[in-house]
Amino acid sequence: MNKIILQQAQELAKLWGGFRASRVVLTANNYEVFEHLRSGKTADEIAGILGTDNRATEILLDALTALGLLRKTGPRYRNAPVAKRFLVKGGPAYQGDMLRHADTLWKNWSGLDDVLKTGSPNRAGGRNHDAFIKAMHNNAVLRVKDVIDAVDLRGVKRALDLGGGPGTYTVELAKRGISAALFDLPNTIEIARTMIRPSIAKKIHFREGDFHINDIGKGYDLVFISQVFHSFSEDENRILLKKVHEALNPKGRVVIHEFYLDKNRAFPPLGALFSINMLVNTSSGRSYAPQEMKRWLSQTGFKNTREKMLNDTVLVTGVRK
Repeated sequence: MNKIILQQAQELAKLWGGFRASRVVLTANNYEVFEHLRSGKTADEIAGILGTDNRATEILLDALTALGLLRKTGPRYRNAPVAKRFLVKGGPAYQGDMLRHADTLWKNWSGLDDVLKTGSPNRAGGRNHDAFIKAMHNNAVLRVKDVIDAVDLRGVKRALDLGGGPGTYTVELAKRGISAALFDLPNTIEIARTMIRPSIAKKIHFREGDFHINDIGKGYDLVFISQVFHSFSEDENRILLKKVHEALNPKGRVVIHEFYLDKNRAFPPLGALFSINMLVNTSSGRSYAPQEMKRWLSQTGFKNTREKMLNDTVLVTGVRK
């Protein structure tokens, strides 16, 4: 067979076969395999701890080893460095909650065939709100310092983290001497309070409500909106920006943080695939290009609109006239 054709077939296989590695990792996380492999253990020992089938456990552990998440010496397995860093609870870069959330997404994405016909979301996996909010922290903790470093904080004394979930960005703003407020739904604020250290929490103003309906406050020099707009329609986002405009002081800034999507909406893969995530999980959301968000800002009374790339995300900024 032509080498080029074979290479193309192999690349295609990576696309359709990606679910296999994903399912192995998600299942291992669900069973907290990595928690029990801080020190070396045999497959039989792990099966005994987890209450799982011996043969099935050994096959799973071998697959995790092949994927680079475990190391195997004789019959004993232990965590590889990447698992130690990201998949063992208590570490600063822990990503296990993101994997728990991804397990819910797995079930929802499995209904994509029907979603394509109806245009309606599929929530077969339900929604583990605790895992979702903690997953947002897993995502933000890897990038929070770089993101806030890229925000113009000159003259900012009061800031609002709107729809800020676990408060990862709120905490970073507070650490920089800014009077920061976190606004989100009551059940989200409840989770955030358990995640933020008391010494920092006392510096944060917690506001509970639905930002589409309830008052978000006034007198802010900065309103920061991270990974929120992709859940809603263009009209909903424009309406929210009008509310943000009224909440800002004169010359106050709004900063929108989203996954990057090119103006043709077909690149890069992360942004385009995240639109699928919103198709499956929401009634009207998708990824948006910076040009779209800048247009909304202009339409809702903001000037000096700008964009700044940050690896796989983008900041879009506007100033209140």
